[in-house]
Amino acid sequence: MAIAYAPPPFATQNWQVTKPTARGTRGVVASQSRAAAEAGVAVLEAGGNAADAAVATAFALAAMEPWNSGLGGIGFALFHKAGEAEAKLLDFGPVAPAASDPSAFPMTGKMKQDLFSWPEVEGDRNIHGPLSMVIPSSVAGYATMAERFGSGLPLAELLGPAIALARRGLPQDWYTTLKIANSAKVLRLYEESARIYLPDGLPPVAPYQGAMSYFRLGQLPATLERLRDAGWRDFYEGEIAASIIADVKAMGGFLSAEDLRDCQAQIRPALSIPWRGGLTLQGAGGLTAAPTLARVVAEMAKLDPAAPDAAWFSALARTLRSAYAERLEGLGATTAPESPETCTTHLTVVDAEGNMVAMTTTLLSSMGSRVVLPGSGVLMNNGMMWFDPRPGSANAIRPGARPLCNMCPVTVSDGRGPVMALGASGGRRILASVYQTLAYLLDFGMSVEEAAHFPRIDVSGPDDATADRRLPADVLAALEAQGGLTLVDHSVLPVNFACPNLIRAEQGGMVGITDVMTPWSAAVAAR
Repeated sequence: MAIAYAPPPFATQNWQVTKPTARGTRGVVASQSRAAAEAGVAVLEAGGNAADAAVATAFALAAMEPWNSGLGGIGFALFHKAGEAEAKLLDFGPVAPAASDPSAFPMTGKMKQDLFSWPEVEGDRNIHGPLSMVIPSSVAGYATMAERFGSGLPLAELLGPAIALARRGLPQDWYTTLKIANSAKVLRLYEESARIYLPDGLPPVAPYQGAMSYFRLGQLPATLERLRDAGWRDFYEGEIAASIIADVKAMGGFLSAEDLRDCQAQIRPALSIPWRGGLTLQGAGGLTAAPTLARVVAEMAKLDPAAPDAAWFSALARTLRSAYAERLEGLGATTAPESPETCTTHLTVVDAEGNMVAMTTTLLSSMGSRVVLPGSGVLMNNGMMWFDPRPGSANAIRPGARPLCNMCPVTVSDGRGPVMALGASGGRRILASVYQTLAYLLDFGMSVEEAAHFPRIDVSGPDDATADRRLPADVLAALEAQGGLTLVDHSVLPVNFACPNLIRAEQGGMVGITDVMTPWSAAVAAR
């Protein structure tokens, strides 16, 4: 008798992975790169505070995680001073160049189905290349963080670890190969990008055995050294700025010297979001995911479950679907702008005094515009992809416009000061990840370790949902009853969930942890 066999869904992994916590009393840094976290810890141990360490970590990520963030990116950060109930928001979010021209993005009449669901633009010029760039504000954000909230350490000192890492080069291991290969099809279109990342026309391959090898990221080390010696405004008004504009102009991009000259990070009040038990979240507000997070928190506060059971997950899925429907309807759009790639980075810092920083920064897509500028070694963002290419929409491309984005750094206050800071990378998946992590910790009393390892769902729009197949059968059945459910693995790739990290103050110190499935991530404690 023939055996009837239908292949089950393919599982991308057959292992159980855990991530360690870091505990200490002198400060903790959590980052998607252990090397960058160690750079931040070095600053804490040298007498810097949480803001100083966050800046050092962020600059180090330009050399250690170039696919996710860097000098050519944008972001948002919260600084929450110990003993204060409210945080300050540092806004260095995306802004379109003043010369942006909507007519430069003619549509093909098709919908783009590979990375996101905007209408397809001819040549994908809103996704990669010189027209895809918005004003790079990360350097302004990092420098303003140090100047306004730091302990007084000069920026030159905070750049030291990044310069050392850039001089050594990017580690050439399997994860580097994976990240570069994922963007190789487009990286090969741009000469300097291909020269650096595709030697001999192929992604660099990790040594089969033996010691780690490294490769240099073009002119990035020299540019970091120039920032150290000339000051951060050189990126916007000096030699670095001139190099950036010359390269972008030669490629036909919109970015101008005036765009760089006028670039400034803004300090604003954080958005306060009440949480049960007298706690208050501090969020980024504006066009980030924080207002939608507030909507989800308010709706889920109507429940009082003892555990994340089937009823709770069902309610969360419905709430997230409804919140996204409102979010997208408010934009005048039926589709969403963000790519599903995990192409952002988040870092969290707490110092010995209890000051906390939650910073999310990005190039948008993995490898951003895929354009490395040859004169400066800066890998530029592709923030134009955040905009709807359809003229007249609420999120349309316009000179100087700001698009909707889904970054969601958060701190938690107990009324006396900050007690936790967290955030995530992962585009539209960030919101669901941040809320579930908060609920696991604040509502269900999980430890930091338990919350980081507990399976999650993702709802990133009004229709469909995904769920970690490790969730209990009754939870999965309840979610399946709502329709549109896909069971997935929480894996390195495909990236099915956002990648959170967090630090929480506990009796006798602080404890931090990073995403389980991000290979290079780590929380590191100061000694």
